[in-house]
Amino acid sequence: MSMIRDLRAAVRPSLRKESGAYSSYDTTRDPRAASAVVDCAVYRDGRRVSCDETLTPHEAMLQVRRDGGFAWIGLHEPTEAEFAGIAAEFGLHPLAVEDAVHAHQRPKLERYDDTLFTVFKTIHYVEHAELTATSEVVETGEVMCFTGRDFFITVRHGGHGSLRALRRRLQDEPELLAKGPSAVLHTIADHVVDGYLAVADAMQVDIDDVENEVFAATGKGGSRGVDAGRIYQLKREVLEFKRAVQPLLRPMQLLSERPMRLVDPDIQKYFRDVADHLARVQEQVLGFDELLNSILQANLAQAAVAQNEDMRKITSWAAIIAVPTAVCGVYGMNFDHMPELHWRYGYPMVLGLIATVCYTIHRTLKRNGWL
Repeated sequence: MSMIRDLRAAVRPSLRKESGAYSSYDTTRDPRAASAVVDCAVYRDGRRVSCDETLTPHEAMLQVRRDGGFAWIGLHEPTEAEFAGIAAEFGLHPLAVEDAVHAHQRPKLERYDDTLFTVFKTIHYVEHAELTATSEVVETGEVMCFTGRDFFITVRHGGHGSLRALRRRLQDEPELLAKGPSAVLHTIADHVVDGYLAVADAMQVDIDDVENEVFAATGKGGSRGVDAGRIYQLKREVLEFKRAVQPLLRPMQLLSERPMRLVDPDIQKYFRDVADHLARVQEQVLGFDELLNSILQANLAQAAVAQNEDMRKITSWAAIIAVPTAVCGVYGMNFDHMPELHWRYGYPMVLGLIATVCYTIHRTLKRNGWL
């Protein structure tokens, strides 16, 4: 098998020179494995003109170059081998291809010749019955977009953030889809940012619950405050959210303000709305971070206050117990000439004196709030 792969790799360049393009979708991956291509279609005048589910990216581009329109190809977690043929077909830059295959990239916008490469971080809110110190609140994924003059390629990573519903919704708006690949780029950006808004609203509920518990008179189980681990875990999830939102601000501003050949002027106006929504999400996330800092400090302060109260109670009872300890310690030295040692009422007198002094100390400390 390794010899066959080497032979194919050596033959590919000559095939490309002879035919002008080659389709490596069956030769660069195991034919028994599922294809990374989720959907491949050609759009012309805002409508899908290719209904063949077996259409390959190579065939789609042949149609586009012959009849016009653009091709939209969607992939899910392709391997280097699976993406190699598509990258060669559309002339994608090797650096962008490497980022798209290996993922774990910051949100960004880069231009390579006649292609725009955009990275979006998708955020999914993880439902949970109760927030714990190990709860996963947000789950992240990535969508990489290659925007060309007559093609649009999406590479998705992660188990959520499917674009099937978005593709169907966009196909129901042929006027918008007729604007070309930049319309698809805007729709995906708008979809991702709308997801941020939904996650921010859900996280607001978690933060409100934690805040109410911290500042309540007693928390769950009758103890003051909440577990600091829960607050810290929520803060880490907010930080993950922040890493997805903040780096995307600059790309959205560029798409909404700077004229670009690959972005239709009419579509550029819509990016302003996306940038406004993104700025709103960023303000929320920064507010979450600051609020959680305050909640964590308040929780630690409550713990310190509770410890001080416990120490005052311990000190108060130690002062009360010191009275009988001292008296009994004196009388336990067995001297012959002790006060009232041979008096008939000496024993009850000493017990009464101890009780009186202890009662007086207890009442005084309680009046001062120590007990």
